Amino acid sequence: MTLDARIDLLARLGDHLRDGEDEFLTALMKRTEFNNGWFTLAQQQRALQAVADYLLDGKKLRAWAQDYPITAPASAPDRTVGLVLAGNIPLVGIHDVVSVFVAGHRSQIKLSSKDPYVLPYLLKLLTRFDAAAESYFGVVENLSGFDAIIATGSNNSSRYFESYFGNYPHIIRRNRNAVAILTGQETEDQLRALGDDIFAYFGLGCRNVSKLYVPEGYDFTPLLEVLHEWKHYQNHTKWKNNFDYNFALLTLNKEAFLHNGSIILREDGDMASHIAGLYYAYYRDSADVERELRERAEEIQLVVAEPGVLEVPTHAFGTAQRPELTDYADGVDTLRFLTTGLSQTAG
Repeated sequence: MTLDARIDLLARLGDHLRDGEDEFLTALMKRTEFNNGWFTLAQQQRALQAVADYLLDGKKLRAWAQDYPITAPASAPDRTVGLVLAGNIPLVGIHDVVSVFVAGHRSQIKLSSKDPYVLPYLLKLLTRFDAAAESYFGVVENLSGFDAIIATGSNNSSRYFESYFGNYPHIIRRNRNAVAILTGQETEDQLRALGDDIFAYFGLGCRNVSKLYVPEGYDFTPLLEVLHEWKHYQNHTKWKNNFDYNFALLTLNKEAFLHNGSIILREDGDMASHIAGLYYAYYRDSADVERELRERAEEIQLVVAEPGVLEVPTHAFGTAQRPELTDYADGVDTLRFLTTGLSQTAG
């Protein structure tokens, strides 16, 4: 398949998802929810919509691909890239799948047990639309015969990935989290958009805001009032169990915390907050924040802030879980690696 053919095919899949008329896909999402209570139908539908709008748009794909030296043969893929996919949020690994396909290589995909149904069906749709796509994808239990690896996991699993795959060209990703910088001047709409950055996918994604940096003397009342709009999360058993457990633990330990019935806020030096929780730290001026962000860059996936507040790159409120094709995990340019870096390691 030529690059144009591959992009046209991905765009056709995006159109299919935007139509929303696929009953079999809906059934698979319900099966996924039964298998994994965190992946509710609503959260999966959100993920599919984001994939269709941001990753499977023909114009965006062409603009993205034109900046890379994509020279793969049009007849059939001649290189295989093993993909070890995470399973923290729905379809979290699809950017890697799209990248490998656009680069003209074959994906050998190791799925997460938390999300085993929807992605294989999307790949079947591609081959149904064009049989030539079949040679570009394979879902396997065990990876073998690959030329390069992209593996995503925890800090612990990354050590095993380094051991197993270190001799191959690779990208190995570890735990990261998003942070947000507040000034106290945010509007209600901005705080509501921040709420989406916090609560989307139950806060389980590496792009979800898990920590706030707030100025000394910050008044949390407006933020807590806005975040109370996610009180319906208390109807979700897994979320409520985590909220109740941490609420009880903090109370018994007589630790200071804030809450509004939907989330628990407490001051903490860590970046990764517990489920149903949000950490915060105080700062005196922006220079303090920028210094810490640079020192802890390996822990941070992205920074959410009002444009112009910081010198470091930032995302606008409400965009953390709406990644574009150029929003590469851990800041490693996946498509550059796939087009120019298969002869060397990356990570």
